[in-house]
Amino acid sequence: MMKLFLAGLWVTATALASSYGAVQWTTARTVENEAKASFGGIDYETIRPVNVPILEDGALRGYVVAQLVFTADADTLKALAVPPHPFIVDEAFRLLYADESLNFRRLERYDLDYLKTRVRDAVNARIGEAVIREILVEEFNYFAKEDVLSH
Repeated sequence: MMKLFLAGLWVTATALASSYGAVQWTTARTVENEAKASFGGIDYETIRPVNVPILEDGALRGYVVAQLVFTADADTLKALAVPPHPFIVDEAFRLLYADESLNFRRLERYDLDYLKTRVRDAVNARIGEAVIREILVEEFNYFAKEDVLSH
């Protein structure tokens, strides 16, 4: 009778231990697969304001101040050796500084879609891969020379 009782206890303990082990192994594999399949998501990062002097007939007329934001894949941003922030500031400055259609004496709507697309494409070309998904304009202001305080 004792042998039968010990055999039943051994079978029960073995069944419980194997079930517990199978559940732990399956759960660990599911978590690993989800970690590999998921990515860090999309980062939304603000860059420092871009201050562009507006020159007309050799004289300073004012400043355009643009606050830009960009979205990019978080994992790709972490893998970059150099962050894209300075490239975005540089490209935005170059584009706004050289744009002849930007005339605040004759106010017209500025093509912000053109600005965003050109900056994104130029930065991605300079980095060598499509890192920047979208450029967003948070602020776009003009300040006349007279309105800027000088110290």
